[in-house]
Amino acid sequence: QVQLVESGGGLVQAGDSLSLSCKASGPPYSNYYMAWFRQAPGKEREFVAAITTSNTNTYYSDSVKGRFTIGKDNARNTASLRMNSLKPEDTAIYYCAAKHYSRSVLSDQQATEYPYWGQGTQVTVSS
Repeated sequence: QVQLVESGGGLVQAGDSLSLSCKASGPPYSNYYMAWFRQAPGKEREFVAAITTSNTNTYYSDSVKGRFTIGKDNARNTASLRMNSLKPEDTAIYYCAAKHYSRSVLSDQQATEYPYWGQGTQVTVSS
């Protein structure tokens, strides 16, 4: 079983950049399919980005494609989310999540597919 701890959130202005990190303790990251989700006040948790166990493929929601980049360093058991050109609508609590394998690209975007979660880190983008 893996424990996940996010860091790097904060308050930034629109157009700024921010990087989030997700440190894992437990079995090596190379065994896990990783994703980032976010949840804004009053809204459901939504998929942001995902990366496969071997780091060969990445997937993004349409709302962040071209602005966010997901990464994973298996040797350091760390996942990352680089966020550029931030917008006020990116304001949310960001969570990293992990699971053992991918079922399909569509199912991998569902929060219910992930058994392991971090505690979340707040990202606030002011206009």
